[in-house]
Amino acid sequence: MGLPMESSALESTADEERGEKSPGAFRTITEVSEDLGVPQHVLRFWESRFSQIKPMKRAGGRRYYRPDDVDLLKGVRRLLHGQGYTIRGAQRVLKENGVRFVQALGRGEVEVGAPTGADRDEESVEAAAADRRSLEGALAELRACRALLAGLDEAGHDAA
Repeated sequence: MGLPMESSALESTADEERGEKSPGAFRTITEVSEDLGVPQHVLRFWESRFSQIKPMKRAGGRRYYRPDDVDLLKGVRRLLHGQGYTIRGAQRVLKENGVRFVQALGRGEVEVGAPTGADRDEESVEAAAADRRSLEGALAELRACRALLAGLDEAGHDAA
């Protein structure tokens, strides 16, 4: 007969059965990619451009990201995709403010100013503005459809 398991070990086993991991667990590149909404090749590219991103690598080169690695990646994603920084601009933010700052940025604990000059990725900013206009147009169409459907529903009730 084996030793009884501690309750925390039982809880982590139950979490794993449900497909959930504890907040401190390491993540695979697939999990991080899905969590950040970024393709795996982009994560590998960021590793080549940001020396501070250093996941553990096991046999066969399989990557395992620590929670701090994930926070750093979230911060980099926010700089590049959310704020419109260039790679060089995001590197500058990392150099001037440090890894902890960019990790906090990834957790939403701090804010960073908008990029200026060479740090600004004009193409991304313009694409985001175009996406916003497109989404606002789609939303207006959906609201018009909702109003039409509501009118049809009222007409159906009146006829009955």
